[in-house]
Amino acid sequence: MEGKIKNYIKEILEFIGENPEREGLKPTPDRFIKMLKELTEGYRTDPDKIVEGAIFPADTDQMVIVKDIDFSSLCEHHIIPFFGKVHIGFIPDKKLIGLSKIPRIVNLFSKRLQVQERLTEEIANFIYKKIEPKGLGIVIEAIHLCTVIRGVKNKSAKLVTSKMMGVFKQKEIKEEFFFLIKNMNEIK
Repeated sequence: MEGKIKNYIKEILEFIGENPEREGLKPTPDRFIKMLKELTEGYRTDPDKIVEGAIFPADTDQMVIVKDIDFSSLCEHHIIPFFGKVHIGFIPDKKLIGLSKIPRIVNLFSKRLQVQERLTEEIANFIYKKIEPKGLGIVIEAIHLCTVIRGVKNKSAKLVTSKMMGVFKQKEIKEEFFFLIKNMNEIK
């Protein structure tokens, strides 16, 4: 299969007017395959393995927030990157998850061809299923290169998606979550 992909990449280079035998482009098909495997490793990783041994009893009902989780993904429509920040909050109900696992979960689901709306759902649903919190909220804000470098060519547009589950649907809890993810850097 890799041989076919290498040939396709050479054909693409020719299609755009390049010489695939040019010195700087000779290794490009191999680099492309390596890059594609890295950017889609989420298909080959079991999310259950990530959280294995990292679910703990909880004796708190305070809101837990992990914010500013960097991510990058590939838009399934154009196979062009989109990237940004993920903010996740939850109120435990008998279970906690090792906090380092949350960015790993984000990374796993983002390393698949995605649309941001589905990425938001997949992350939220997976964490919710694993720890069964009283509630969970997630916000993803991202810049999509498909709108920056092609089409509309708008360099400042961001897409924001969110999902609220359980008690995070309640107005006061949702407002607290949004306040904290927006202002946490200012709290001293």
